[in-house]
Amino acid sequence: MEYPQEKVKPYGSEGKKVEQVERMFDHIAPTYDRLNHTLSLGIDRRWRKKAIRWLAPFRPQDVMDVATGTGDFALLACRMLQPRTLTGVDISEGMMQVARQKAQDAGLDGHIRFRREDCEALTFPDASFDAVTVAFGVRNFEHLDLGLREMCRVLRPGGHLVILELSTPDRFPMKQLFALYSRVAMPVIGRSISHDNSAYTYLPESIRAFPQGEVMSQSIRRAGFSEVRFKRLTFGVCTLYMATK
Repeated sequence: MEYPQEKVKPYGSEGKKVEQVERMFDHIAPTYDRLNHTLSLGIDRRWRKKAIRWLAPFRPQDVMDVATGTGDFALLACRMLQPRTLTGVDISEGMMQVARQKAQDAGLDGHIRFRREDCEALTFPDASFDAVTVAFGVRNFEHLDLGLREMCRVLRPGGHLVILELSTPDRFPMKQLFALYSRVAMPVIGRSISHDNSAYTYLPESIRAFPQGEVMSQSIRRAGFSEVRFKRLTFGVCTLYMATK
């Protein structure tokens, strides 16, 4: 199945989305954390904790964080879940360089490994992990269904998937306020901090185009998951998806 967000690219229609996304994140990596917390007003930290708390009762021992970026979710999961292994994967080496430094500064570099991987063609064997997490990354997949199937493949039977993704509120007045914020404030703030004219125009465009709620839940089911649930957070600005293999 083809999704509208798969055609939304950071730097125009020419070239593959995965290559453009890699180039974009390599470029904005040094300022990404500051931008992320600024644009979300710091609420993204609470969203991550909520996602990890859902996983905690299952006590996953081998965890993979897909589209790990600068490692915020991976580091928090390592502290809160204390798994045997935690592997962060991403297409952008620039982002993971920041993640490795953060892990070292936190004294967690012996507990977390970061590997460059194409999230739609993972090199791990089947049934390698007890849990797979993705925070604000599936929106950047070039082929969403393929990425979801890969995450299902590397999960062990009974394993759990957690996805956090930005979404568009659908109720007044947040719908109107978020539309104004995403179209006007996001690009201006993004450009001023990252000095990338395209990255933070791409961000709101990709949020608007991404399948949400029940549509996204159906995609997760098609990939091989069951017990799929979703919960809208902060008036629908973010959505938490939970599923079991």
